[in-house]
Amino acid sequence: MGFIGTVMGFFGFGFGISIGLVIGYFMFIYFQPTDVKDPDIRPLAEKDSKSLQKMLPEIPSWVKNPDFDRLDWLNKFVETMWPYLDKAICKQVKQIAAPIIAVQIPKYKIESVEFQTLTLGCLPPTFQGMKVYSTEEKELIMELALKWAGNPNILVAVKAFGLKATAQVLDLQVFACPRITLKPLVPTFPCFAKILVSLMDKPHVDFGLKLLGADAMSIPGLYRFVQETIKDQVANLYLWPKSLEVQIMDPSKATKRAVGILHVKVVRAMNLKKKDLMGASDPYVKLKLSEEKLPSKKTSVKQRNLNPEWNEEFNFVIKDPQSQTLDIAVYDWEQVGKHEKMGINIVSLKDLTPEETRVLTLDLLKTLDREDPQNEKSRGQIVLEVMYKPFTDNEMASNVEETGEVQKAPEGTPPNGGLLVVIVHEAQDLEGKHHTNPFVRFHFRGEERKTKTVKKNRDPKWGEEFEFTLEDPPTNDKIRVEVFSSSSRIGLIHPKESLGYVDISLADVVSNKRINERYHLIDSKNGRIQVELQWRTAS
Repeated sequence: MGFIGTVMGFFGFGFGISIGLVIGYFMFIYFQPTDVKDPDIRPLAEKDSKSLQKMLPEIPSWVKNPDFDRLDWLNKFVETMWPYLDKAICKQVKQIAAPIIAVQIPKYKIESVEFQTLTLGCLPPTFQGMKVYSTEEKELIMELALKWAGNPNILVAVKAFGLKATAQVLDLQVFACPRITLKPLVPTFPCFAKILVSLMDKPHVDFGLKLLGADAMSIPGLYRFVQETIKDQVANLYLWPKSLEVQIMDPSKATKRAVGILHVKVVRAMNLKKKDLMGASDPYVKLKLSEEKLPSKKTSVKQRNLNPEWNEEFNFVIKDPQSQTLDIAVYDWEQVGKHEKMGINIVSLKDLTPEETRVLTLDLLKTLDREDPQNEKSRGQIVLEVMYKPFTDNEMASNVEETGEVQKAPEGTPPNGGLLVVIVHEAQDLEGKHHTNPFVRFHFRGEERKTKTVKKNRDPKWGEEFEFTLEDPPTNDKIRVEVFSSSSRIGLIHPKESLGYVDISLADVVSNKRINERYHLIDSKNGRIQVELQWRTAS
């Protein structure tokens, strides 16, 4: 009887449980509560302070900060691409980890370490907003608000001494605000040489961890300890101003860098032709490197002389000796009107032997086409001394130009002085009363230099560089930079007008070696100009 009673009791219990589940299901379906209300949706401005404080972490950055832009398009793109990004990223992680694991496991007597499962899950990260910073340097700075509440599954199996252990990471959450800097910007794809990543705040990291199938995070105190340790370690490595640097390309190869100095001495000219009505000429020589935007260098003018002697020396920074040429032109100076060209020629740098001084006697030509019949007429000759000196490896390293760095002055710079470099980058919001064809003119220690004219442009870009070799530092000097507009239209009452000016003190340039600022132009309503100044010394 005892056995029969036990069996009947078991079946009665099973039957009762079944009936109870069926009744509970129907009561849940047919007896829904009637007092459920729709959620209360109100503007943020009507919320009380406690509610706002609770909601604040969940509000996107573009709502809280007006200088952050929405990134709905990027989130949509990542969402669509995530299944493919997941596989590509996981494959790349395995390829990177494999050689590292192969090197490390023999040190710890481990037989193998392998990913049994590696997936980032189906939930992509979202970008809550992005802020872009404008600077005067060759760089692009972005700040991203990143949130990722993902469901990755990373299962790693470790075998050692005949035993197997597993570790599994689940339910990862990462909230971070990284600053991404692309610098320097270069004219070679992908148009930047390296990526710098910094964290503006300590990141929030949360995840589940199973060891041997058991939830390790349920151990008292371990969860908070792991979280704080990860935050501190990541912050020590990457919290701004520290950064993770990823080299994309060699910046010295991305753009043409200085590889040497060309020393040129203009000695004399001979048998020049008469250009003036009085039976003489007033010659001077212009020297310019091909493939360069820098202005030509000029000798002095020799009045009424058909066999002038100058013995004037010039230095040029060379970036590509295989393709660059030295362009030589002799002009007859005119007090009124355009200066007349007397003859031209070129020196190919690839024909020069490094560190060997050569004396060249060149015929002055009408055109550079040797077969042109016009070149049969004699126009005189010019004598030059040229010597190309390549940089040594140490000099090459010191002349690699990156954002914020200043090159050394070339050889021959006065020992107590240096080279003042003025780079006129661009201007904005220029406005002339009668025309806007801007060019920049500046005065320094009695010398005047000017840029080319950009026609019909209120936001011109020049990118022109000018050099002054000085015997002493310009600590107490100022340089006046003035923007003009000129017009060549005949009969115009105002052929030239000033668009504004600025006086820049050079004391900061000597102290800091370099300044790159945007200045508001005096006597201009909204005009601004960006000028970079460098003080280069030989030491």
